[in-house]
Amino acid sequence: MKSAVILNAAAGSDPGRGDTSEADRVRAAFQRAGLEAIVTAPEPDAFEAAVRDAVGSDADIVVLGGGDGTLSAGAAAMVGGAKPLGVLPLGTLNHFAKDVGIPADLDAAVETIRAGQVMDVDVGEVNGRIFLNNSSIGLYPMAVKEREELRHRSGGGKWLAMLRASADVFRRFPLLEVTLPLEGREVRLTTPFVFVGNNRYEMSLLTLGSRASLQGGELSVYVPRHGSRLGLLQLAFRALLGRLDQERDFHSTAVPSIEIHTRRRSLRVSLDGEVAQMTSPIRFLIRPRALRVLAPLRAREGAEA
Repeated sequence: MKSAVILNAAAGSDPGRGDTSEADRVRAAFQRAGLEAIVTAPEPDAFEAAVRDAVGSDADIVVLGGGDGTLSAGAAAMVGGAKPLGVLPLGTLNHFAKDVGIPADLDAAVETIRAGQVMDVDVGEVNGRIFLNNSSIGLYPMAVKEREELRHRSGGGKWLAMLRASADVFRRFPLLEVTLPLEGREVRLTTPFVFVGNNRYEMSLLTLGSRASLQGGELSVYVPRHGSRLGLLQLAFRALLGRLDQERDFHSTAVPSIEIHTRRRSLRVSLDGEVAQMTSPIRFLIRPRALRVLAPLRAREGAEA
């Protein structure tokens, strides 16, 4: 079984260099597992082309290593195809890998690629772009955009820049006027954000937490019921205490597709932590079981139960 392994270059140094790198570590893990693997780490602007080349190659499996943004970008070239995706969770949060059941340990993740079973999972789509976890409009994509501008101007760590950017966006607190179908009717709301998940999210902690299934064939849509600064602070406080309640805290719906209208001609949209500028209306849809992923047998059995 031959694997084409493509890593996010930011995760380590160039595999052609002689020093120890993430690529060297990954290559050694595949050797320990007795798997043939060609490991590359293209620059970000060449990443998606490298995945497309791998999909068209003689490799049996295409393996992507990185965080959720890396997986989302690469998976776009694999949706609807026959080759399964192997996942190396080399990012910070690794939400998709956790929900599929892939272990964080590198050798264990490679073992999943060697011995795992193929599971067909849903993916989300927004204005033609693929996402694996979630997408949103409003405060979060604005904060991500500002974070990257801060890092470009002054450098520094990603988390510190995000904290500064979030504080600045919260201080300005821009609101969106949106029209969308919720709870069986068309509604017009002024809100700080709209969150759309690939399948249903459990309510926990500061983020909407994990998903029990990636095969439900639906989007989960959440809009806070109280969209003021105070309302959002209360929402964050209850989240930290683990006391979020879907009925009390959110307008929500579960649908195969949804169209969101705004007065703006275009706006920023986040997709698995990355941000893109998109033209309104923003159209979301689910693509049921469109991506083949190698998962541990127990995760596959749980998903199909």
